[in-house]
Amino acid sequence: MLNGAHILVTRPAHQADKLSALIAAQGGVAVRLPTLAIVGADDMGHIKDALSDLERFHWLVFISANAVNFAVRANGGKIKIAQSVRVAAVGQATAEALVQNGLRVDLVPEQGYSSEALLATPTMQQVAHQAFLIIRGEGGREELAAVLRNRDAQVDYLAVYKRVLPVVDSAKADALLAANMLNAITITSGEAVQNLLLLVAKRHHQKMLALPLVVISDRIRKIAAEKGFSRIMVTKNPSDVAILEAVTTCLTGGRAWQN
Repeated sequence: MLNGAHILVTRPAHQADKLSALIAAQGGVAVRLPTLAIVGADDMGHIKDALSDLERFHWLVFISANAVNFAVRANGGKIKIAQSVRVAAVGQATAEALVQNGLRVDLVPEQGYSSEALLATPTMQQVAHQAFLIIRGEGGREELAAVLRNRDAQVDYLAVYKRVLPVVDSAKADALLAANMLNAITITSGEAVQNLLLLVAKRHHQKMLALPLVVISDRIRKIAAEKGFSRIMVTKNPSDVAILEAVTTCLTGGRAWQN
């Protein structure tokens, strides 16, 4: 179906296997260029201390699968959560990570996979005087905490991982761009958009910005448009299957570009 098209996969190295395999299964060539590396937060002692004192919270909110996995890893492979503490996941992938780590899920949006989707659930409408711990990466978005506080909840953060610019070789992507053989790009975070521009040689930026770009949210679309990308498509959801579907749509026609 993809007929040998070269697709740039920018997911962190440890999260790129599934999408790369799906692209290959459809006759494409996955070109890996990790634009982010996900590593544990520096102060592991603080994380363990925080995870040992969870009963003072009414809610734990996990922002991503990475938040789940790094929290569990920092705590020696297991987190004990009292029945009095409820557990929320921002989306289905996060909920699946909780289940895989032996943790329950009390709330996950039925539709959507963002802070906004979680905030829109009926359960999150009346949270006055409830204490929340948001477990996330360093420097995450503030929307969730801001709205919860506006609803008179108490909110604390626990950063369990951080995103860094990886040391990678962009030679293959540069060569494909130079030869006009890169066909589409996939991006799964706003920070990845910015890092991609840092990693790819500047002399190829004009060609890169003209390529079809598949992103997983309208927020990322806006960031990409501000950076100069002109052919952007937002997936139906953040799954690798949805990303592949969007890539295929981009490359086989039937797409009216918004940007």
